[in-house]
Amino acid sequence: MPESQVERLVRVAAGPVMLDGNLSVPEGARGIVLFAHGSGSSRLSPRNRHVAQLLNQATLATLLVDLLTSDEEAVDRQTAQLRFDIGLLAERLVGVTDWLAENPETRHLRIGYFGASTGAGAALVAAAERPDAVGAVVSRGGRPDLAGSALTRVRAPTLLIVDGNDIQVIALNRAALAQLRCEKQLVIVPGATHLFEEPGALEQVALLARNWFERHLARAGRPVK
Repeated sequence: MPESQVERLVRVAAGPVMLDGNLSVPEGARGIVLFAHGSGSSRLSPRNRHVAQLLNQATLATLLVDLLTSDEEAVDRQTAQLRFDIGLLAERLVGVTDWLAENPETRHLRIGYFGASTGAGAALVAAAERPDAVGAVVSRGGRPDLAGSALTRVRAPTLLIVDGNDIQVIALNRAALAQLRCEKQLVIVPGATHLFEEPGALEQVALLARNWFERHLARAGRPVK
């Protein structure tokens, strides 16, 4: 399904702030995936948009949302501090999750999180806070270790995808995997670097994510009426 036919801009209330998002709800959507960006990225990230498009083609809805306001992003470009504020990012994700649960267009859909970089840590914290709403988590080149003590409280099946060339991040993901008490899996993409820019690497990530979300969201979700 062409992305332009289903995507629209939305303003999402998350606590005291309004966040900008791109919502795509294909006809007959079987679940929705909320993207958690990190490390200075945004909802316009070409890598995450590529993954989102594949999910849309698999009749999974997507919401790519900026977790920082425009003013906060301006500050973060200078200080690079807010992108590592896992508590703030997780709080925003919880707010967006609650919005999805109340929005007539998405409230019948099981929610999944796709977290990249520091966004993965925030996604796991938020999943621990909303165990009844979140049905699956996928981390791409993420820092799940940043979720800290929340890891033991995550109930959503979690897939950690790591590039094969980043030894330190592999170790951090393995340590986080050991703390998770839910259904879990670690997949290392051989020959890939942090941004999965090598030929075929991002496609492999997208397919792994799609299969995980189809397995854990589609069977539990109900199509939008």
